[in-house]
Amino acid sequence: MDNIKIYLDNAASTPLDREVYNVMTPYLLDKFGIPSAHHGYGRDAKAAIEISRISIAKLLNASPEEIIFTSGGTEANNLAIISTIECAFVDHVITTPFEHQTVLKTLKVMQRKHDLRISYIRHDEKGNLDINYLDYLLRTNTRNLVSVMHANNEIGNLNDIETIGVLCEKYKAIFHTDAAQTMGYYQHDLKKLKVNFLAASAHKFHGPKGIGILYCRKGSRLSPSLNTSTENIPGIIGLAKALAIAYDEANKKERLIQSMKDRMIDKLSALVPGIRFNGNSADSKKSIAAILNVNLPQTLLNRNLLQYLDDNQIAVSGGDSSSSHVLKALGIESGSDNLRFSFSKFNTLNEIDHVAEVITSVYQTVAA
Repeated sequence: MDNIKIYLDNAASTPLDREVYNVMTPYLLDKFGIPSAHHGYGRDAKAAIEISRISIAKLLNASPEEIIFTSGGTEANNLAIISTIECAFVDHVITTPFEHQTVLKTLKVMQRKHDLRISYIRHDEKGNLDINYLDYLLRTNTRNLVSVMHANNEIGNLNDIETIGVLCEKYKAIFHTDAAQTMGYYQHDLKKLKVNFLAASAHKFHGPKGIGILYCRKGSRLSPSLNTSTENIPGIIGLAKALAIAYDEANKKERLIQSMKDRMIDKLSALVPGIRFNGNSADSKKSIAAILNVNLPQTLLNRNLLQYLDDNQIAVSGGDSSSSHVLKALGIESGSDNLRFSFSKFNTLNEIDHVAEVITSVYQTVAA
């Protein structure tokens, strides 16, 4: 993968910001103590963690004690879901078929272990959730956990977590949201948002891998036995710095990323006959700017389009809909190429133009 020149798979992982790397370096080389140690190195480590916790809490408008550090988004989601089911005696979970596989798999395991009932919110062909059906599910069941992601990692659909939170509060349900794709892109106000748990991962917003956060609202029950590993101090420092940078750059970055997405939509729409956009990914009001999911006609290449782009030093993700539970849930038939382009502040409009040219050249060659 060292020869990849254009990286458009930022929904999977983003490149580390140089400023983030710089603040992490001392905690990798010199300040290597652990916070439980009873000496200066340990005290320095503990102070660094708490300063980072306070910084993150301030940005999210939360209390420092509500910020829990995890090894990433997967652990954060699992910690919230398993704790709620086992400590709050939830017996009914309401979710969607579009959640990240780590959430869906955890729910299936807990279903077998605790005889849970799982309900899935109805949706239309674009993946828009039926909020009235969610209201019905909440109204007709008790001891509910609602787990709905803020934005989908494949098609970029934004879910109305503000309205969902209000409904959960009304029916005394516990609300967990996976905000991995929106943390660092949206400025979450956790005093206003009616959510019990919110999970995020630093490597999705130019922070380091191996560190995430779980917001746990005061009064929410959490199992202490599920989060007992030694703190990743360089990661915590890096996460706090990455989030601060993201908030500082928010407006400028959103405009830049949206301009790249619009450019890709315009070029592909004009040059590739039969192109479609999956979910709401081409709708700027209903999806996040960073993700565009495209359904393309099959080519006559002797390899799929994803591999062709890789051979041309362009990194994206996707493939046939049979490999994606999200595209399957949307009813997208197999036999066509589906590509997810995901953009970051480190991409350029020139890169977008080049990628669009490489893709359209395939179809122009076939047409000729």
